[in-house]
Amino acid sequence: MADFEERSVDGLRIRIDRLVCVGFENCATEAPEAFVLADDGVVTFVNPETTGRERLLTACDACPVDALTVWDENGRQMVP
Repeated sequence: MADFEERSVDGLRIRIDRLVCVGFENCATEAPEAFVLADDGVVTFVNPETTGRERLLTACDACPVDALTVWDENGRQMVP
């Protein structure tokens, strides 16, 4: 699997850095419909398209190791 996993959702580009994620699951706790802890102990996407923009931002910002990065439609980094 690649070191990064990315999705574009509601004007946001969200990247999971699989090398940084250590499986705290804070993002999955905040938005379980968007993120889940995979069998390898790293978070992956489920259905982020079903999650509102603000909730996605909150979930991504909850990562204590900054494994999730979010950019807006203008390329401005919003998280971390």
